[in-house]
Amino acid sequence: MKNSKIFIFSLVNALGVFVYVMLVAWIMVNGEKIFGKMQNFWGPVTFLLLFVFSALVCGLLVFGRPVYLFLNNFKKEAVKMLLYTVVFLCVVTVVALIINIILK
Repeated sequence: MKNSKIFIFSLVNALGVFVYVMLVAWIMVNGEKIFGKMQNFWGPVTFLLLFVFSALVCGLLVFGRPVYLFLNNFKKEAVKMLLYTVVFLCVVTVVALIINIILK
């Protein structure tokens, strides 16, 4: 796999995590407007299921293709892709923190 493809896949995976996290954050901020006030057992259950599902989605976006590459003996490419994805996620996190500070 070419280095440029690894770079692009890593960027897309990191941006996918970012978009998914934004969607979940939007649901959490507007949850009471969307679902009403939670007054029973199922509210916390739903929240925890969303949390577990989010871990699954983000885990697949970050680790899915690198594990696939690793298992198909593209070990060097798998490690590169994982590291690039981590770097991109760090950059996205820093940008989000800066935006949060500016908008305060």
